[in-house]
Amino acid sequence: MRGLYVHIPFCVKKCAYCDFYSLPDRQSAMQSYVQALLIEAEKYQGLDFETLYFGGGTPSLLGAENLRVLSDGLRKLFRVGVTLSLDTNGTNVSGNLQRDSSLDFHRSQNDKTEATIEVNPESAAPDFLKAALECGFNRISIGVQSLNDAELKAVGRIHTATQAIDAVKQAQAAGFQNISCDLIIGLPGQTWRSLKSSISKLLALKIQHISVYCLSLENETPLADDPPENLPSDDKQVELFEKAAALLKSLGFGHYEISNFALPDYECQHNLNYWREGEYLGLGPAAASHLETIRFKNKPDLDVYLKRPTAQTTEVEQLDREDKAREETILRLRLLQEGINLSQLRQKYGMLPTQEIVDNLAAMAASGELTREGVTYRLHPAYIMTSNQIFARIMARD
Repeated sequence: MRGLYVHIPFCVKKCAYCDFYSLPDRQSAMQSYVQALLIEAEKYQGLDFETLYFGGGTPSLLGAENLRVLSDGLRKLFRVGVTLSLDTNGTNVSGNLQRDSSLDFHRSQNDKTEATIEVNPESAAPDFLKAALECGFNRISIGVQSLNDAELKAVGRIHTATQAIDAVKQAQAAGFQNISCDLIIGLPGQTWRSLKSSISKLLALKIQHISVYCLSLENETPLADDPPENLPSDDKQVELFEKAAALLKSLGFGHYEISNFALPDYECQHNLNYWREGEYLGLGPAAASHLETIRFKNKPDLDVYLKRPTAQTTEVEQLDREDKAREETILRLRLLQEGINLSQLRQKYGMLPTQEIVDNLAAMAASGELTREGVTYRLHPAYIMTSNQIFARIMARD
């Protein structure tokens, strides 16, 4: 499986916690940027993709016309929208690829394709949402973060709780039937009462997917440089996350990945491809790619990108079989219900590159960090919030 990611690095204002490559006050370069993206895309003309994802930054700042130009250009260069029947390990079991030359991603019962676009509440204009549907997007991810105005203001979000609720309603009115919302745990002054209120209000809107991220203080961000005194502690974050997870699961949302919850059949297919060690192409500055055994990333520099969009590749890495096996192991352990199947791992990478991984997993199961069912290992629920320590040990070579 292969996904296409398009990075839109523009934003109105940089949030206090954000360390993603995004640029405020550069929207005047939007049209030039769209053309630069299409020039870079020509470099990979002819590739097929099963999923499409426009992320940022704030893709909704593209506006309806730029979105149409970009979507039309990509449609001419790529086959996007290959219908596949997949098992839980991302393997094609249908044996029959049905290629669609358009960006037609509208969900049918047997269609696993999807096209996602991120929007922020303050720029979720009805004409943009209508254009997104017309361009083939069938899934929308809304950066809500909180439905408490004080929490939003504390980290520099420029929308209000009312605007966020209205954005969901507008997306539904436009015709979106697959809506995801982001929430952040650990915002300044956040309590279980305020977090529960945010979750409950979103679920009352009957959305299909919620991503729940714990706030981290990233270097060289305003929040890290001057952290407020009322930031919840690490232990409090764990408590809030566990309560949120329990509430969501009690209401029918499957906890399918560490930070993601979905109603049945609404898991994010694009991100599942990442966690299943699938291939992906990233377009735009700072965008990352993984094609065959090579990883590479574009330079995080908009001005340089606009001048030479096809010559920005950096951080090229050739992965050997053992590195790939280790990486796939930790990515699949993020999938709490699927886990990692050792038989499939060995079949894919061989006995020798996976032997140390197998030994490590067995030891972690014995210590209770992982659970084991036959040849499948899964992350124990009690270790979700400390999983990075487990993943680091799996990646380390003796």
